[in-house]
Amino acid sequence: MRKTKDGMKADRFLRSASADSDPLVLDIDDFKGAFSFDGLFGNLVNEILPSYQEEESDSAEGHVNGVGSDALPNGNLRAPPDAGKSAQGLSSPLFPEVDALLSLFKNSCKQLVDLRKQIDGNLGDLKKEVAVQDSEHRKTLSELEKGVDGLFDSFARLDLRISSVGQTAAKIGDHLQSADAQREVASQTIELIKYLMEFNGSPGDLMELSPLFSDDSRVAEAASIAQKLRSFAEDDIGGQTMAVSSAVGNATASRGLEVAVANLQEYCNELENRLLARFDLASQKRELSTMRECAKILSQFNRGTSAMQHYVGLCPMFDVEVMNADAELVLGDQGSQPSPSNVARGLSSIFKEITETVRKESATIAAVFPSPNDVMSILVQRVLEDRVPKLLEKLLLKPSLVSLPPMEEGGLILYLRLLAVAYEKTQELARDLRGVGCGDLDVEGLTESLFLPHKDVYIEYEQASLRQLYKAKMEELRAEGQQSSESSGTIGRSKGAAMASSHQQISVTVVTEFVRWNEEAISRCTLFSSQPAAIAANVRAVFTCLLDQVSIYITEGLERARDSLTEAAALRERFVLPSVSRRVAAAAASAAEAAAAAGESSFRSFMVSVQRCGSSVAIVQQYFANSISRLLLPVDGAHASSCEEMATAMSSAEGAAYKGLQQCIETVMAEVERVLSTEQKVADYRSPDDSIVPDHRPTQACSKVVAYLSRVLESAFTALEGLNKQAFLTELGNRLHKGLLNHWQKFTFNASGGLRLKRDITEYGEFVRSFNAPSVDEKFEQLGIMANVFIVAPESLSTLFEGTPSIRKDAQRFIQLREDYKSAKIAARLSSLWPSSS
Repeated sequence: MRKTKDGMKADRFLRSASADSDPLVLDIDDFKGAFSFDGLFGNLVNEILPSYQEEESDSAEGHVNGVGSDALPNGNLRAPPDAGKSAQGLSSPLFPEVDALLSLFKNSCKQLVDLRKQIDGNLGDLKKEVAVQDSEHRKTLSELEKGVDGLFDSFARLDLRISSVGQTAAKIGDHLQSADAQREVASQTIELIKYLMEFNGSPGDLMELSPLFSDDSRVAEAASIAQKLRSFAEDDIGGQTMAVSSAVGNATASRGLEVAVANLQEYCNELENRLLARFDLASQKRELSTMRECAKILSQFNRGTSAMQHYVGLCPMFDVEVMNADAELVLGDQGSQPSPSNVARGLSSIFKEITETVRKESATIAAVFPSPNDVMSILVQRVLEDRVPKLLEKLLLKPSLVSLPPMEEGGLILYLRLLAVAYEKTQELARDLRGVGCGDLDVEGLTESLFLPHKDVYIEYEQASLRQLYKAKMEELRAEGQQSSESSGTIGRSKGAAMASSHQQISVTVVTEFVRWNEEAISRCTLFSSQPAAIAANVRAVFTCLLDQVSIYITEGLERARDSLTEAAALRERFVLPSVSRRVAAAAASAAEAAAAAGESSFRSFMVSVQRCGSSVAIVQQYFANSISRLLLPVDGAHASSCEEMATAMSSAEGAAYKGLQQCIETVMAEVERVLSTEQKVADYRSPDDSIVPDHRPTQACSKVVAYLSRVLESAFTALEGLNKQAFLTELGNRLHKGLLNHWQKFTFNASGGLRLKRDITEYGEFVRSFNAPSVDEKFEQLGIMANVFIVAPESLSTLFEGTPSIRKDAQRFIQLREDYKSAKIAARLSSLWPSSS
């Protein structure tokens, strides 16, 4: 398109130049639109240089076809071979059109300058014109802004006016609405006064009333009007009574309104009964729409309370037959003893049925009554105040604490277990009913009130039950022991005593049963109480029962075991008789062995009792740490007090155990002394021929004593532990050391006897080393040192104890037992060396 326009301009220039043969004339219009300088130049020189276009065309073709043979790689043209000759042969100018072109160009340049001046002038005129127009435009805009501001002010005044008119119209509307309401109220008041005058006739006369009050189709309207009239009349009577109670002149007016009130009350009662009858009939037919209509009308009478209570009272779930069936299902056959598991299943079944029934009734109530929550509250309250209490009354018969029910009939524990089951299941029922819906009824508080008569004295029954269980268990154990004794017969007095003792030993199983009773009681404490203080008080009371039971049981068990030790000691003393003949001596020895066997059996029996006593105490302590302490910690001082009570309760058992262990030591030492007195021979330490090679074996008495101690103390090593074991063995080792010293004071020793004694001391020392008592080991080591007084020569005695002066006094007692003590005049030697010995 551009080329076409450029061609048209060039043709015009060409035509003007060729037609007039005058210089080319340029016009401003020639430069408008899409102007091309190349096109203008071409059009100027086309007439003078006709070959310009052909060369331009050839040059274009050369560029299209590529570089020709005359082109060099650097872009210059290669000259033909005869170019020099041709140039030399030319005599004319190389560019003859130059003059014409210069004239043309000068003319065009002049015209262009003129055109520029013309354009500059036009531009100046346009600028002036634009400035004038801009000034006028700004003036116009200023005037328009002032007009707009005035328009906005007018709109603001108009808006204020409209707002004022609107407010006035609203006030007029409110006045009209108020007037209409007053007119309506006045009309209704006139209508109510007319109806009130009808009721203000003679008392009991309801025959002259308007058809409204007898039309069944307008029962709702009649009920509403009757309630309004009744409220108005009662308020008026009340106001007059308070204002002029002493005025006689107003008696007539008051009496007239009282007649109206009485007639209105009679009519409302009649209407309410009629609606209730219709409601009952619709309820039997399950016509929910009719029931809903009646309930809506009845809601105007005492907020529908009569209809709600009437509906709940007619529910089949409150029939006497249903409640009797509940008792039969839970209690079973008449006269049979209910079990907690059967009661739990029965209560679960009944309460589940109650929940489902209430859930079904809730759907009907929601569809019928305007206030379903109030009806659900009445229904659930009736369940918890009628059906459940009657069942609990038959189930939970509170026994007397003065005359407890026998264990054959279940005892107090049966009542407590049934109470726990009933409480737990009733709580579950309350939660289920709360989930179904019960309005604003305090279900939890109502449920708690059912068990208040039982919970108020609960802890007393719990303590009495634990005492009853303990008493029954002790009677059972005594009966078992007596039956076992009678069945085994009496085979000798000592054997029978041991057997009787073995049948009455402490049983860890029995203590575990005590703990199980207590744990069950604690679970009931936490079930019946929710406050930490109440729980702590009840738990402490129940745990104190356990402490008393365990303390009495293990103390009596230890005392019975001590009795067997006492009987064995009496049996030993009975047969320690001076023998007058071999036959009597043999009988006494046989009886002494029997007494020793009884003592050994009693020792083992007591050690078993001590071991079981320790296990029982450990069970109680573990139970306290795991179950009791966490319940006492929330209350300040409760935990510490229970710890003190536990220590006090176990102190009696500790005392019995301590006395029994002392008796055990006496029993062991009595047997050791018996063995030493019967088995130790004079020749053991003073052989007739001192030149014979000494016997390096321990004496027979020593071997028997060590064998006896090893055998009898095996049970002590098993039963005792810790500090108790250490204290017992230390005391026994000291007693053994003292007994051996006293025993050896009865003998005289020569050199070979001293070696035999030293061997016995070594045997005793190796045995007591198992006691792990350093003080005892030291004493027996000193015995071994003192035994050297029988071995060394008399002249060496003075240097024997130079390193150990502490045992010099005991050594002097040993020295006096030397066979040569008098013959060697050892006393005189020692008195000169040890002045203190004199």
